[in-house]
Amino acid sequence: MTQLTPTTAPPPLPATAETIERTVAATRRRRGVAGWFRGDGPHILVFLLPLLFSFILFSWKPIVDAAVMAFQHTNLIAPAEWVGWENFATVLSDPLLGKAVVNTLWFAALALLLGYPIPLVVAVLMSEVRRARGLYSALAYLPVIVPPVVGALLWKFFYDASPNGVFNTIAAWFGAGPFPWLQDQATAMPSIVLFATWSAAGGTIIIYLAALVGVAPELYDAAEVDGAGVWRKVWHVTIPQLRGVLLITFILQIIGTAQVFLEPFLLTAGGPANSTTTVLMLIYKYAFQNSLGGDYGAATALSLMLAVVLAIFSAIYFRLTRSWSTS
Repeated sequence: MTQLTPTTAPPPLPATAETIERTVAATRRRRGVAGWFRGDGPHILVFLLPLLFSFILFSWKPIVDAAVMAFQHTNLIAPAEWVGWENFATVLSDPLLGKAVVNTLWFAALALLLGYPIPLVVAVLMSEVRRARGLYSALAYLPVIVPPVVGALLWKFFYDASPNGVFNTIAAWFGAGPFPWLQDQATAMPSIVLFATWSAAGGTIIIYLAALVGVAPELYDAAEVDGAGVWRKVWHVTIPQLRGVLLITFILQIIGTAQVFLEPFLLTAGGPANSTTTVLMLIYKYAFQNSLGGDYGAATALSLMLAVVLAIFSAIYFRLTRSWSTS
């Protein structure tokens, strides 16, 4: 009597991505709103409510109020009066607006020239250090935790225009100076950019260091086998691997420099001769130019125009760099 051998079932075919998407979509349709309530939906909503309330109260509502105020004439005490586009016309006819825009672009260009490559170079050098890396990271981040007013007072002492000033003393060692760092129109903005780079570079360095940890060591090993030196490894391995982070930090720096206010306000108050007056300082002057109440409508109108410009620029930037950041 011959024994029948059991037949084995054929292995299931692997699910394709399209099949998985159809299954997930069908499952979602079956669940619907009733399934959402029977599941974890109410619990998720309860946890989200404080966050949504905070965002609505402290972020979205002020934005809506500012957009409405841009079309009003108000001193925040008397009832507001609708004036249409008059506030925008007032801002656009201000001769100081062009000066503020040029100063802001000049600050952004200098800040990108100094503040964009320096943190990357420092982070790469620190990633090569084998000992006391934590100490170097703490020292690099230390300026970030220094209060801005304290940092500004410290750098105003450095920028003292007298021959006994710190920077003028160093310049005297090389037979130069003394220089009126903050009192001259040609040197005031570069001096502010240097202070801004010092105070903000630490945060970017920490971001780059965290990204460098994710770079596979095998890539550096392969580059060494091919005879690559330090800078060739940086150019062919590090920068391509950090491409996504570099693109994000670039747009964040553009947005940050377009909203620069604290550094020129603390160091020069917009002078000399409005050579460091930025767009945000102009907004500040509109809103608080006198003790009786400023032109809040013009201030919010200029704020709204700046926000729209930055939003359009960011959308174009992400559109153009989408393939670079994902390829």
